[in-house]
Amino acid sequence: MSRRASGLRAWVLQRVSAAYLGLFVLYAIVHLSVNPPADFAQWRGWVGHPAVAIALMLFFTSLLLHAWVGVRDVLIDYVHPTAIRVGLLILVGLGLVACGFWVLEVLLAARMG
Repeated sequence: MSRRASGLRAWVLQRVSAAYLGLFVLYAIVHLSVNPPADFAQWRGWVGHPAVAIALMLFFTSLLLHAWVGVRDVLIDYVHPTAIRVGLLILVGLGLVACGFWVLEVLLAARMG
């Protein structure tokens, strides 16, 4: 993509991630309404199932990407001093990466435990 179309990439990423987030939340609500886990072991078993674990990883990846695009666009639009904007983008990026590692740790613990 050319430099002129870089906004299109962010727009598409935002829409695709929002669609997946909505579909997964709908699936989770329906599944947990029909088949609620009775205890922690059942909850862990559901989260540890390979298909659900992959769907959850995609969910949280989509959530983090969605958050990144949204916050990045707001900071680019409204924080004009470059040094402050770059500093805030770095902080937000590091925070989202840390959240990603935390989610990965939780999902791996559910899978291994």
